Amino acid sequence: MSASDPVYMTQADFEALRTEITRLETSARQEIAARIATAREWGDLKENSEYHDAKNDQAMLETKILLLREKQLAAEIVEVETQTDTVGFGSRVEVLDDKGRSRIYTLVAVTEANASEGRLSIESPVGRALRGARKGETVLVPTPRGERTLEVVAIG
Repeated sequence: MSASDPVYMTQADFEALRTEITRLETSARQEIAARIATAREWGDLKENSEYHDAKNDQAMLETKILLLREKQLAAEIVEVETQTDTVGFGSRVEVLDDKGRSRIYTLVAVTEANASEGRLSIESPVGRALRGARKGETVLVPTPRGERTLEVVAIG
């Protein structure tokens, strides 16, 4: 993600992002500050692994906060059309693959994708192939082993 690339997300995703940033900037920072203070009390900082671990965790936390803030600044809220007859951003779509297996996907922003939860990036090969498809249509998905077909069974 470059600084100029928009990050597409729903209003709910944006609110979850804002909540996570707030949590990290408040309670997570306080927890690490307390760990650092406790470790300092244990003496020599050169040989104090708890202190160094806490400082490393603090650096990782601050990096995570910065990345999430960048994501928040680049956020572009996209309305999810729930009553639509074509597949698009936020669509929950049931497909049948060329082997007869049924799959259910929700098309989301690349940053919200999680294949194990069925959340596919709208920019993924499957997402791009499904975008604009209608119930009953068959789409072709390019893969390294050749094209595979998906039939759109339902759009929710």
